[in-house]
Amino acid sequence: MKNKTKIILFGAGGHAVSAIDVIEKTKKFKILFVLDKFDGKIGKYKVFRQKKQLKFYKKYTNKAFISIGQIKNPNIRRKLHENLLKEKFILPSIVSPYAYVADSTKIGAGTIVMHHAILNAKSEVGQNCIINTRALIEHSVKIENNCHLSTGCIVNGDSHIKNGTFLGSGSIIIQGLKIGKDVIIGAGKIIKKNVSNKKVFK
Repeated sequence: MKNKTKIILFGAGGHAVSAIDVIEKTKKFKILFVLDKFDGKIGKYKVFRQKKQLKFYKKYTNKAFISIGQIKNPNIRRKLHENLLKEKFILPSIVSPYAYVADSTKIGAGTIVMHHAILNAKSEVGQNCIINTRALIEHSVKIENNCHLSTGCIVNGDSHIKNGTFLGSGSIIIQGLKIGKDVIIGAGKIIKKNVSNKKVFK
């Protein structure tokens, strides 16, 4: 069997638990350790308090993944993503073997597509995104960088989701809409018209 790619994870919270399961199921990566604000364990993996600058950890591997979740805002993930790229880390896209991704779909670096998500034809997902369990992205949807589509949300065809936006569990975006930057759409909300930047729907 081909050697697995060594990778470091950043973030040991709740989202990391699910992300680790996806990473393990791909059978492509060997998680060396996880960095966070404490020392401990997450599952079978060691968690170390991050005390050094990012470049220090590059001696272990140049592959990294952000396993921090995104609910209140995208700023932590966004800043860390920028800093990792500055230090020339490589952030692979990670796709669950239980997800469906059309051949014509594009997925950016550092994005995770979780179990049973569906990305249909000609959809496009940017960098550093979370496409969570059972999320449905229909044909020709464009999702920009740093977005989080939570569990079971639906984005209908030809819609455009801009940078940093969060879609809560079970939310629905009607076809052909434009959703602005850094928008928060709460669980179960149905959006039927375009949304401007930084709007919040609870």
